[in-house]
Amino acid sequence: MAQTSAQTSPSPPSGFPDRELLVGTKEAPPFSMKAADGTWTGISIDLWRQIAGKFGTKFRFVEEPSVQSLIDATSRGDFDLSVAAITITAERERSVDFSQPFYDTGLGIAVSVTSVSVWHEIIRTMISFGFLQAAGALIGISLAVGSLIWLFEHRHNEDFGGGAAKGLGASIWWSAEAMTQASTGHRGPKTLAGRILAIIWMVVSIITIAVFTASVTSALTTRQIRGLVNGVEDLPTVRVGTVTGSATVGFLDGERIRHRNFATVQDGFKALVAGSIDAFVYDKPLLSWMAEQQFSSSVQVLDAVFDPQNYGIAMPAGSGYRKAIDVAILEAVHDDNWKQVLFRYLGERH
Repeated sequence: MAQTSAQTSPSPPSGFPDRELLVGTKEAPPFSMKAADGTWTGISIDLWRQIAGKFGTKFRFVEEPSVQSLIDATSRGDFDLSVAAITITAERERSVDFSQPFYDTGLGIAVSVTSVSVWHEIIRTMISFGFLQAAGALIGISLAVGSLIWLFEHRHNEDFGGGAAKGLGASIWWSAEAMTQASTGHRGPKTLAGRILAIIWMVVSIITIAVFTASVTSALTTRQIRGLVNGVEDLPTVRVGTVTGSATVGFLDGERIRHRNFATVQDGFKALVAGSIDAFVYDKPLLSWMAEQQFSSSVQVLDAVFDPQNYGIAMPAGSGYRKAIDVAILEAVHDDNWKQVLFRYLGERH
């Protein structure tokens, strides 16, 4: 469960505990990854090893299941520091101290590359608010026209006569026939007012139905070509997932985007592939890594990057060694070796 490393020289700077440091971490590929033999590697891990080597500091990694548990344990003083892919947020800063950021990124969106069936899209479109609103308007207008036809015709046309229920029913049925251009042999209006209204309704309904059909077809075609999700603006209308307790939860809640929480990115990607969610939102480099390593044929990470994120090392509030770590991080990220580290784990993505 734990991994120990010891450097014998030089001496730790002032403020560092004169003992083995407990370093909290969690799996967050490619920033922190645990091998089968218990050794840890990754961007954040390599950075800390470089800092510890510079200070000649002994340390031991201790694994936690989530970022929140890392923050909680660090806040209590159980860990001397924590390294992984820990986003610096105002809420977390209230309970721990953060180092200078060592990696700037943002949130990304992962979607399934599996083709969505036509019937799935037809059903989704037909239950959308826009479709129901348009269909309701057509039905309402048809009822209104049918009622007017009955008012004009029921005293002069036996096809729309009889009792009010029978006459209104026949008039509304005729109005629906006229709107859909159907023909069941039902006779039309005989009065001048009724015929003028009928002509207007037929012309208007032809145009309305044509526009309505074209709009639905266009919406279906666009979704088939572009997919359901193409950017952050699409998230409020689809099923979204993210990682439990992550900074992404705060973003989604702030934007009032409903979402499901998953324990890991891998679990979220499985839900994407299964079709139980439409988009998975999380730190983009972690999404890209998981998609490339395990879901290359079934999950795609979109180009969009939003809600900037900064990763830092978390320390207990008031840590006397924060200054030394800040200086070491600034030196490390401006060194050519840092570029090699990023390229080794991220390739061209960084």
